[in-house]
Amino acid sequence: MELVLALDAGTSGVRAVALDAQAQVRDSSYLELTQHFPRPGEVEHDAREIAALCVATLRDVAARARANGDDIVALGITNQRETTVAFDRATGQLPHRAIVWQDRRTAGYCDELDARGETPKVRSTTGLVLDAYFSASKMRWYLDHGHMDNLRAPSFATVDTWLVWWLTGGVDDGVFATEPSNASRTMLMDLDTLRWSEPMTTLFDVDPTMLAAIQPSLSTFGTVSADVIPELAGVPITGILGDQQSALFGQACFRPGVVKATYGTGSFILANVGERNPGVFDGLITTLAWDLGDGAPPTYAVEGSAFVAGAAVQWLRDEVGFVDDSSQLEALATSVNDSAGVQFVPAFTGLGSPFWRSDARGSITGLSRGVGRGQIARALIESLAYQVRAMTDAFRDGGIALHELRADGGAAAMDHLMQLQASNSKLTVLRSTSLEATARGAATIAGLGAGLWSSLDELNELWTYDRRFEPEDPLFVDLGYAQWRRALEHA
Repeated sequence: MELVLALDAGTSGVRAVALDAQAQVRDSSYLELTQHFPRPGEVEHDAREIAALCVATLRDVAARARANGDDIVALGITNQRETTVAFDRATGQLPHRAIVWQDRRTAGYCDELDARGETPKVRSTTGLVLDAYFSASKMRWYLDHGHMDNLRAPSFATVDTWLVWWLTGGVDDGVFATEPSNASRTMLMDLDTLRWSEPMTTLFDVDPTMLAAIQPSLSTFGTVSADVIPELAGVPITGILGDQQSALFGQACFRPGVVKATYGTGSFILANVGERNPGVFDGLITTLAWDLGDGAPPTYAVEGSAFVAGAAVQWLRDEVGFVDDSSQLEALATSVNDSAGVQFVPAFTGLGSPFWRSDARGSITGLSRGVGRGQIARALIESLAYQVRAMTDAFRDGGIALHELRADGGAAAMDHLMQLQASNSKLTVLRSTSLEATARGAATIAGLGAGLWSSLDELNELWTYDRRFEPEDPLFVDLGYAQWRRALEHA
């Protein structure tokens, strides 16, 4: 059969997925990515490890597909977005580890720019807030501290660009390209023209020659080199989207007003707002959803971002030892009737939308002698719903009508969380049949580019959900949310 592969290079790990012509998963392979925390507030990845895991998972899936006689027609890529790689295109040298989107080392620099009055220009040009979350300040840090002076062809890349360059040959004529959904996260792209902005590159003093060429999200970026992955030699890379935009695409949110929530390492809410740049909204960011090229107008989205969701579950598992496996968290949380007044604020790397407080830190409050593991686990799950509620409330405050919430990501498997989300956000929640909407988005846009599917309407017909959650009596969730908002003030 004909298959399209998706490469999902996420924050916690790398996954390769094979989808068939019905957009059903036929095979997958996953490897976890090492997290580096050099200092408090700093998060790094090894870009070579990212590339190696991508090659390993793709080879794993491709080998089985070839053994079955299947035809791999295209490869799509999706990735953690703002994470920034500095490297030498001439030699492949990496002067420093990649700086991850969660990293806060440049928060002080962003505060200095804000004090200079640069925020309005950044907002109007890029749709973003002036925050260490985005790539531009990370690039500035590399230039100041990243030992780039001796590189022959110094370059900056978001993870999509790094992987395209690597997979198409690297120093041997690797393609140096990106697309607008990722470029819009750098704080260097003009949201109207979809080109690098001279005022922004000047503000951050980044030479545009160090940046990749921007081409449509649906276009041919090159072919996989036989020297990198023999099993995929010559397979075209026909679609790329940043992970959250990819989930929006994978959830078939093709109409304005349809919104998705992804519960991954963080929680991310995106609403399709149509073909015109809608401007900016308090507490939220405006971003490019996708550019299908071929003369079609681009699609824009408004986004809310909570930096920590599944990462807090990992913390309870790995650092505190509450559970042996993340899948055990829901059973632990529902083993008690309530959280006994405990409030969990998962601000391990600051607070994102709609608060944008880089100085916030995580906290657990309301502890008493009767509190145990179950109450703290329950409070954590409640906090994930509260974070998303803060964002959906901000959407409504901005006049953006939300019709339903389509949920995906690992934590969306928890029925308790999904019901809490419906009641808190006062929206019907539809949990996608495939929780891997991010990989599905990369595969379907690539398959669209390769002709496996003919239109967005056809893809919309293939999307299904496995369960509907309706809002329940809001009294108790409203009281809990009010308590959580008070706990935020102490964080």
